Amino acid sequence: MSRSRSLVFGFLGATVVAIVVACSSDSTDTTVIAQPDASTKDSGGAKDSSNQDSSADPDASDSSTSNADAADAAPSSVVYAHSPDTLFTYDVITQVLAPVAKFGGLTNQAIDLAVDENGNGYLTTFDGFYSVDLKTAACTLILKGNTYPNSLSFVPKGTLDPSVEALVGYSGATYLRIDTSSGKITNVGALSNGYMSSGDIVSVKGGGTFLTVTGNGCADCLLQVDPVTGNVIQNYGDVKHKSVYGIAYWGGVVYGFDGVGNVFSVMGSPNAITVTDLKQDSGAIWYGAGSTTNAPVHAADGGGISFK
Repeated sequence: MSRSRSLVFGFLGATVVAIVVACSSDSTDTTVIAQPDASTKDSGGAKDSSNQDSSADPDASDSSTSNADAADAAPSSVVYAHSPDTLFTYDVITQVLAPVAKFGGLTNQAIDLAVDENGNGYLTTFDGFYSVDLKTAACTLILKGNTYPNSLSFVPKGTLDPSVEALVGYSGATYLRIDTSSGKITNVGALSNGYMSSGDIVSVKGGGTFLTVTGNGCADCLLQVDPVTGNVIQNYGDVKHKSVYGIAYWGGVVYGFDGVGNVFSVMGSPNAITVTDLKQDSGAIWYGAGSTTNAPVHAADGGGISFK
């Protein structure tokens, strides 16, 4: 099933367009985001290339910049999310959502993001594979021309490779691996029981690997999947949001970013999850999210989402 994505942006005044973030450590949502007008409504489906955005910032550098220290530069509780053309940080403690910058060096919409154990970012678009500097959003092309998955995450070393983390994703029900040096795609496995990726996968060292799916009565459900085979381990159930195109993980919580601008959290166990809305209509249409595989597995009190 193909689902189309497009941007919905907010206006700030008649002639001035800006991004404004009002920050607060209070649990009340105080973030206000207004972005440049781009296109029209979202149809509630999976990402495809029918609404291309080639408005990447022409002033952003195309040069490759090492971002291995990006995780050190950001607050420890930060995960990443993105619209089709802009990278954001989300602090899971303060609930502050902040734009980093528009992606530089892209010729198409960004469809997902992954972050490795060292804080290095990688990005897929509808027609290419890039590394991305998480401090500046500058992108460097690795390979153009392949059809890349719209769900993306690293899985810990020892999972698919004994010595390095592996970058994986789903295209529909097919579980794939992407070589970060060449951009080459290799089929690894598949989902069963009629499930298909609806938008994102996230994995954490010492914890689980999680995927949002449609199919088999789901729209959208959260699964725990086997990072070796890509198949389902358990279904947590309906997350009460559709078009969940981005998920991240921190401290025992899965954070969801959906296609109409909502941010929410998921905790609990299969058929007994708690879904909490954190930000509604944030002003950005989320196309993806990512978090380091070094994220804390459990909350400070030892709690968190259950996994096998």
